[in-house]
Amino acid sequence: MAKADNKAMAGGATRLVSHLARALREKENLTQKALGEKLGYTGSAISAMETCAQPPSDEMLVKLEETLGAGLGVFEEAREWVRLEKFPPHFQDFALLEKSAVTLSMFETQVISGLFQTDAYARALITGGFPVLSDQRVEELVEARMARTELFDREPVALIELILDEAALRRGIGSPTIMAEQYQHLIELARRRNVTVQVLPLDCGFSGEHAGARGGMTLIETPKHDRLAYMETQGESLLISAPATVSAYSQRYAKIRTQAMGRRNSLAFIEKLAGERQ
Repeated sequence: MAKADNKAMAGGATRLVSHLARALREKENLTQKALGEKLGYTGSAISAMETCAQPPSDEMLVKLEETLGAGLGVFEEAREWVRLEKFPPHFQDFALLEKSAVTLSMFETQVISGLFQTDAYARALITGGFPVLSDQRVEELVEARMARTELFDREPVALIELILDEAALRRGIGSPTIMAEQYQHLIELARRRNVTVQVLPLDCGFSGEHAGARGGMTLIETPKHDRLAYMETQGESLLISAPATVSAYSQRYAKIRTQAMGRRNSLAFIEKLAGERQ
């Protein structure tokens, strides 16, 4: 692919970083190889960044700030926006909302929520998906997904709730070892004071009710206390702001919560699954 094509296809933040990095490198009379040596990368990696053949990693942006940033904070500021461009287009608007959420309430039916995934689980899931992605794109998506976990430690604290269908917990992704690590990670997150994890059992429908039969959803409360509903299916997404519709989804979510195991029983159930994988 020609350099011009790379530039045209890259996002605005990636193009800006590539331009600034090249301009500042040349101002310092550094070759791509010399800059790469300072940052711990090859000259080819610097070339790929400057031509937008490969977006800079979060680590590269940190090192560019330290080496070329001149205290301006430009590369530091670019980290969030370059990271955002690595998400699939349909997810980018929600990623910004998630980052600043006051409360986040999720119901997942197929796989463990991306916010709760380990690096290995996410990589196995993305690698095994369709369409088939390049190794470079897989790594970009994994890096972007792992960056989302900053929400767990953000100040002010966010209240995060996840209801997992038992099928999502039992579905094997990657390998038994990856699943064992994923269960342990889920257990550690579930023990946090600002996090609640519940399990919707497979046999909940035997009671005559199964409010989660229509699929997963995410409810979000913004810093301005607006309430939104978000859903994904087959690579498409829907963000809903109409109060009456969001209210209907909130009521359905509340019903799903009542049909799920309690917090303590859910944690014990996940611990049992983790023991079975060892």
